Amino acid sequence: MGDLYLMCLADLEFDYINPYDSSSRINKVILPEYITEGVLGLFYLLTGHWCMSLLCGPYLYYNVRLYTGKQHLVDVTEIFNMLHWEKKQRLFKLFYLIFLLFLTIFWMIFTALEEHDLE
Repeated sequence: MGDLYLMCLADLEFDYINPYDSSSRINKVILPEYITEGVLGLFYLLTGHWCMSLLCGPYLYYNVRLYTGKQHLVDVTEIFNMLHWEKKQRLFKLFYLIFLLFLTIFWMIFTALEEHDLE
């Protein structure tokens, strides 16, 4: 989902897409992203992966803070003024999610190899 944000913002920056289309595309996927991240954090918590759930905490807190402050949607009239900030924010989120993905894959492989050595 993070790459969709960046593609829409880059298209908007180079004037390939109008601000309304760009903001409507971004706003459509914001809530599913928040729900997915919340479910992932809850899944980690329920399965006993405390470190991973703690790593999901800051991102989840930031998303909840944006949502409760009604700052989670991209405004059509302000999108050009906030373009640089939005791109930085989306890149940071994308790198954070990629870091969590690699960490999850690492722990999954590490656990599988550890269980295989015990047998």
